[in-house]
Amino acid sequence: MAKKVTMQQIAMQAGVSKYAVSKALSGQSGVSEETRERIVKIATQLGYFLQEKTHSTPRAPMVKGQRRANTIIVLLPNVRMQNRASSFWGRIVDGVTGAVAERGLGTILVTEHSPENFLNVLNPAGVLGIVGVGLVGTSLLLEIRKLGIPFVLVDHEDESVPCDTIFFNNYDATRQMTNYLIGQGHRSIQFVGDQSYSESFRQRWLGFRTAVEDHGIPLRQRADLLANLGISRDEHVAHLSRIGSQMMRDAELPTAFVCANDSIAIALLSALQTIGVRVPDDVSVTGFDDIDDALEVTPALTTVHVDKKRMGSRAVDLLLHRIENGDAPQEKLLLCGHVVLRNSVSSVTP
Repeated sequence: MAKKVTMQQIAMQAGVSKYAVSKALSGQSGVSEETRERIVKIATQLGYFLQEKTHSTPRAPMVKGQRRANTIIVLLPNVRMQNRASSFWGRIVDGVTGAVAERGLGTILVTEHSPENFLNVLNPAGVLGIVGVGLVGTSLLLEIRKLGIPFVLVDHEDESVPCDTIFFNNYDATRQMTNYLIGQGHRSIQFVGDQSYSESFRQRWLGFRTAVEDHGIPLRQRADLLANLGISRDEHVAHLSRIGSQMMRDAELPTAFVCANDSIAIALLSALQTIGVRVPDDVSVTGFDDIDDALEVTPALTTVHVDKKRMGSRAVDLLLHRIENGDAPQEKLLLCGHVVLRNSVSSVTP
């Protein structure tokens, strides 16, 4: 049997005190976010979380006259542009709230990402379960697990806190999109998006790479297109205008760009227009997610349709199954979609 991992071992490897480790793993204040992330990462690598019980803590028995928990929390931490007004994240939340209402249950939207503040507003006795939408910090997920509240994550997963998850089939969809571009004659293609931004972005990058390599096309990917392009669309435009200008000076402008999402693709359309490149006459551009703006921009964006409301409703299905079957194997559900052909892509004549 493997020797138990202690907080002292984690502290020694992280170069901090045992008390700092305790605070970091319990979500308490007193350590910086950078230190907390480093401690959690080391604890994960050492197997600290694997030695803990992986099933939910049993709920206390109901007392006569006590109200039954009937509320599902939708956890949407306000980071990385994750908010209710988003045409991506907001539609997922719509799917969650609609599915919950159909079952006669209530929802509360929580945007807090600090474990301390989250616990201050939470009454665990009234919470049936939690649906986490988008990025949720490890320390907050650890606190939720300690409370024994069943939870499901949408478009996010965390190796330190394994749970049921639901994603879109990002790999296959991007591979299909890239294959379509190659079928249109494109051989010089660049991917745009920070693969370290999220698991979804990483899978889209891998799908792109696989399609290119399967066709024997040399992968000449610019590293700066895989780097952090900023958070807002304006930041995207500024970065992409600079990179596009450099590519034009070096005569390295590709015939097509595969973007990690629609927001990046729309920013790229604006950036290319700024530097005098016509889409799709000179360059083709594709996106991913099929947000509302994808149809309204000029030219209308070829993209991958993601049924965002269905992601939310299926997350509720997963959560209710977990509540009823606490010891069942964890599941990772992938939803399929399809390529939507619009006006931002043209064929290349050999």
